[in-house]
Amino acid sequence: MSDSLHALRISGDDKAVSGGPRRRRRRWPYVLALLVAAGVAYWTLSPRTFVVEAATVGLAYPSRTITTLTASGYIVAQRKAALATKATAQLVWLGVEEGSRIKKGEILARLESADVEAARKLAVHELSAARYQIASAEAELADARLHNNRMKKLAAGDYVARSEHDVAKARLDKAEAALSQAKATLSARAEALHKAEAERGYTDLEAPFDAVVLTKNADIGDIISPLGASSTSKAAVVTIADMGSLAAEVDVSESSIEKVAVGEPCEIMLDAIPGERFPGAVHMIVPTADRTKATVLVKVRFTTLDPRVLPEMSAKVAFLSRPLAASETAPRVAVPATAVISRDSVDAVFVMKDGKAVLTPVTLGETLGDMRAVASGLEVGQKVIVSPPAKLQNGDAVALAEG
Repeated sequence: MSDSLHALRISGDDKAVSGGPRRRRRRWPYVLALLVAAGVAYWTLSPRTFVVEAATVGLAYPSRTITTLTASGYIVAQRKAALATKATAQLVWLGVEEGSRIKKGEILARLESADVEAARKLAVHELSAARYQIASAEAELADARLHNNRMKKLAAGDYVARSEHDVAKARLDKAEAALSQAKATLSARAEALHKAEAERGYTDLEAPFDAVVLTKNADIGDIISPLGASSTSKAAVVTIADMGSLAAEVDVSESSIEKVAVGEPCEIMLDAIPGERFPGAVHMIVPTADRTKATVLVKVRFTTLDPRVLPEMSAKVAFLSRPLAASETAPRVAVPATAVISRDSVDAVFVMKDGKAVLTPVTLGETLGDMRAVASGLEVGQKVIVSPPAKLQNGDAVALAEG
């Protein structure tokens, strides 16, 4: 009996073993609650970082609101020439280079001309000889006319035989024919001289109009051929363009061409001069379409040409619904309209500075399409937050969204 009771007794070690896991299970809810509380406190007390999108404060033109269509293309000189010569010879002198400004009639280059110069001198001498032949023929005609008149009177009085008068008449006719032949020869020699002078002129390359040299295609020593007959010959010496004829040539979609009219006001924008816009007008709508691109070529003239505008520059043209007023030609400081918010009835934007969102009050101007003009409060180049989160506050940490 005592052995049975001893067997039923629970030892102290067994209590420790059997009660330990239950006590650990009782502690877990308290530990979990402490961890949650610590996390909430950390999240509440630690600064938040908002991932945002940003835009740069820039300049916007009032013409955005009256632009009906935009098209891209290039600046093209409407008067341009690749100057060559009709003679085939060696280039011996070149008086211009890229960028040289030339006047109409100015000699730009010369070809070797010894043979054509010799031909010209020969033509000059032959013309002189023809003039002497005329003088000789005129003298012979005058003598033949006097002799014929004399023989005519003598034959009428039967002082000489009739045959002698016939001989005198034949001499007169021959002298008149010789004079006519001498005059024809003189005309032929004069034409030969003109031809020789023209061929001599082919060796001088003249500017056909006031222009600027765009490219130099040959150097001294090159053989110049009008047709570029061989791989070693050059067809053109220089390429020139009239800078006063520059115009923007842009491709307008067939579906939008009805929005364009000759004389319509435009603004021309150049990638090379991004800070400026140049006024212009539609000069011509080329009456044919490009079937491969489904576009129509439109030429837009500059109202006033700027010397910085060069041929082959990339250009964009904004077609306007009306001419711009004088007050609409200057750009405005502007931001995307979605960057503007109202806080406490004050217009403001969040400016990104050193990783922080700085609430900046602004004075707004007119609406420029999807942009909003800012009269004061911002400077060009600053970064503003677009569509800022509703919970974003002044001084909150921000980071730009990737991509």
